[in-house]
Amino acid sequence: MSELTIGVLLGLTIGAVCRWLDIPVPAPPKIEGALLVVAMTLGFTLGDVVL
Repeated sequence: MSELTIGVLLGLTIGAVCRWLDIPVPAPPKIEGALLVVAMTLGFTLGDVVL
C-alpha cells in the first residue's frame, strides 16, 4: 500500500512542478489517453497482487 501512496504523491508532485515551471505535462492531453494510463496502471497493480 505504501508503494501506491508513493506513486500517487510522486505523480501529483510531477504534475504540480510541470504546472509551476510551465512545462508540458508528460501525459496524454485527452481524457481517453489519461484513462488508458490509469487502466494500465491499475492492471499492472492488480496483476502484481494476483500473481
